[in-house]
Amino acid sequence: MKTCPLCKGSIVNGVSTFTVDLGFGVVVVRDVPATVCSQCGEEWLSDNTAEKLENIVETARQKHVAVEVARWSEAVA
Repeated sequence: MKTCPLCKGSIVNGVSTFTVDLGFGVVVVRDVPATVCSQCGEEWLSDNTAEKLENIVETARQKHVAVEVARWSEAVA
């Protein structure tokens, strides 16, 4: 099992909520797969997940919406 570099707690598979302020609007993606420290709650995303999030944010930026809320499973389908 991995150990958190911040608090030495256990790192486990979990989910996160990803939020970006675009200035003109906000993007929220729920249930994003992440590794999460069971003690301090720090979260890490894989490179693949981060790339998909960048695509979701860019799509929202192009639509120029005030609020975009998506669930991970629906956003990457």
